[in-house]
Amino acid sequence: MPASHPIRIAPSLLAADFARLGEEVAAIEAAGADWLHLDIMDGHFVPNISFGPSVVKALRKHARMPFDVHLMIAPADPYLAAFADAGADLISLHPEAGPHLHRSLQTIRALGKKAGVVLNPATPVAVVAEVIDLVDLVLVMSVNPGFGGQSFIRSQLNKIATLRGMIEASGHEIALQVDGGVTATTAKDCIAAGADVLVAGTAVFGAPDYAAAIAGLRG
Repeated sequence: MPASHPIRIAPSLLAADFARLGEEVAAIEAAGADWLHLDIMDGHFVPNISFGPSVVKALRKHARMPFDVHLMIAPADPYLAAFADAGADLISLHPEAGPHLHRSLQTIRALGKKAGVVLNPATPVAVVAEVIDLVDLVLVMSVNPGFGGQSFIRSQLNKIATLRGMIEASGHEIALQVDGGVTATTAKDCIAAGADVLVAGTAVFGAPDYAAAIAGLRG
């Protein structure tokens, strides 16, 4: 089922040149990126360590586009306010990152930010049904989280399609995002399944022409 909304592209900062982060963020915005996807990793919930609120805050002045902060940390609750204060527009977290997903989403909303739920490849879609009235975004991980450059897990296309049906039935305005192994080829499959926000790392930051890469992902 094709997405009913315009396709938004959210390049992942994880694949950028870390010696030139401010320039990289400005460059992808100029190239047509819709959001900036910021992967926050703690070396505990996932195998890698990335960056924290101070980097998000430093980058905020380099871009006007929404900052889409994906927390791959546990516990997540103690850091929600810090990322909100740093300039996040949307904060997503994994159900496994704390004992009370509903409360965590309430907290993000109370901070004045949009809230997202992230589903790992083995996390069932039923989790979303219980909190769908508090969710602005559902992120389907099409790789196991923690590092870039992995291959797309095609079984997640069925999950995307199922979630699209749930979102449409809910009547809520909820973005459906996919992250992991997104290329010009797999992007078409994700869009056909119902995704309307695509996260891409190396497919954008690894390309010689950012604008062409972003346009190619839109299909």
